[in-house]
Amino acid sequence: MPLGPQWPDIRDGVERLCADFPNEYWRKLDHEDAYPTEFVQTLTRSGFLGALIPEEYGGSGLPITAAGAVLETIHAQGCNAAACHAQMYTMGTVLRHGSAEQKARYLPKIASGELRLQAFGVTEPTTGSDTTQLKTRAEPLPGGGYRVNGQKVWTSRAFESDLMLLLARTTPAAEVRKRSDGMSVFLIDMREALGHGLELRKIDAMINHNTCEVFIDNLEIPADSLIGEEGKGFRYIVDSMNAERILIAYECIGDGKYFTRKSVEYANERVVFGRPIGVNQGVQFPVARAHADLMAAELMVNKAAAMYDAGLKAGAEANMAKMLAADASWQAAEACMQVHGGFAFAREYGIERKWRETRLYQTAPISKNMILAYVGQHVLGLPRSY
Repeated sequence: MPLGPQWPDIRDGVERLCADFPNEYWRKLDHEDAYPTEFVQTLTRSGFLGALIPEEYGGSGLPITAAGAVLETIHAQGCNAAACHAQMYTMGTVLRHGSAEQKARYLPKIASGELRLQAFGVTEPTTGSDTTQLKTRAEPLPGGGYRVNGQKVWTSRAFESDLMLLLARTTPAAEVRKRSDGMSVFLIDMREALGHGLELRKIDAMINHNTCEVFIDNLEIPADSLIGEEGKGFRYIVDSMNAERILIAYECIGDGKYFTRKSVEYANERVVFGRPIGVNQGVQFPVARAHADLMAAELMVNKAAAMYDAGLKAGAEANMAKMLAADASWQAAEACMQVHGGFAFAREYGIERKWRETRLYQTAPISKNMILAYVGQHVLGLPRSY
């Protein structure tokens, strides 16, 4: 286990890049509910978004710890990688399970930024976390290909994406032995599908996350949209989900470091009753406790990433890392809000924006209760509770 921050050169490069996107940039976007196009384009040109794509496809071929260093640093600098982080983990489904032709066709263009693969169509309005009961259907067409019908929700970045990974049932749930069987993954070209069976509606949400509802009505897609084998899509998606958990955990660690830094700076500068407020234990202790919990969470994140990079089963570690990091970042956010007092609510400080953004990870991309249920059943051997 490393004793210091990994990938210092990457962290330095990302920090310099983020310096050109201060709080004023993000505050304006938040006010306008707009996408950070310039920031994403800069990240893409720098090569950071292609960190996990192998060199043979135009990426850097780096491990997930390097990608985590990118995302953690972005968040520690007060920026937000949620606008583009899916580019890192969704492509893993194509890389691990796509055909040679699919990888050659898509990965180089994803690495260069010519194509954006950022939309992940899994969650549905009536099934939520119960993914195996999703209702979106993909039925084979007589001449080849599939006809897709269904609905997705909380599909972020859909308006800003060229491609979408879509999970749909190809075999009815009543006809499979395991609930997770009979689902398939498709790579949808949204440029061709929009207006021809695919409709997007933006959701007005608490945070500027560019998230959408997706309506699919008799959308016909070619046979080569299928990734891997038909009916095995759920296990393919789980691969991407483990990477997603780890990378978002890194973002939470970055958020926690941002909040702690801001708390310490303000507590040392703000003078009330003739002395800096940081001298008071009522101010010190919540910040110190949040920092301690953040450092503990960081150890679990590093362990999960190391196991994932080693090719080991890391489902439990990835989920626990996400939960612990999300809790630690939220604790640091709450402490930071209290330290800043009334000024925390002023948009010019950026604290309330980051506070809203990090709150998301108490719920998404998987709720804490689902993680606890997973640990109870799969780690501790307790009866299935859902």
